[in-house]
Amino acid sequence: MPVRDALAKAKESGYDLVEVAAEARPPVCRIMDYGKFRYEKTKRSGKNKAHQTRLKEIRLRPRTGDHDIEFKVKQAIGFLQDKDKVQVTVVYKGRELAHIDEGERVIQSVIEKLAEYGKLESPPNRQAKKVMCTIAPK
Repeated sequence: MPVRDALAKAKESGYDLVEVAAEARPPVCRIMDYGKFRYEKTKRSGKNKAHQTRLKEIRLRPRTGDHDIEFKVKQAIGFLQDKDKVQVTVVYKGRELAHIDEGERVIQSVIEKLAEYGKLESPPNRQAKKVMCTIAPK
């Protein structure tokens, strides 16, 4: 079909004339919505990308309330389900350093709640004013 006739047919139907195979003899063209074609092509290429694991952090204090801990645990579960690592940090301030056992209790409870969604990568280790551990997704 001549190019002029194909362009007229495409304009009549409200679509675009798109060259699909330029190297073929004769060149192959198709009448389609070019914007939709490009959108689907980029959407297909995006699915092939691999997820890059990131390290997400949830910070707690020794005197953090139970409801707040539950909320942070829900966030951590979401991170683990998205295949991201979670770093749980308990930060001490001022006189809280005299009650290190409270912070360790908090971090152990968080580890127990996240056990079914991830595995403990690094056990809780104490640094100057914080206790940290890392949980990796299963």
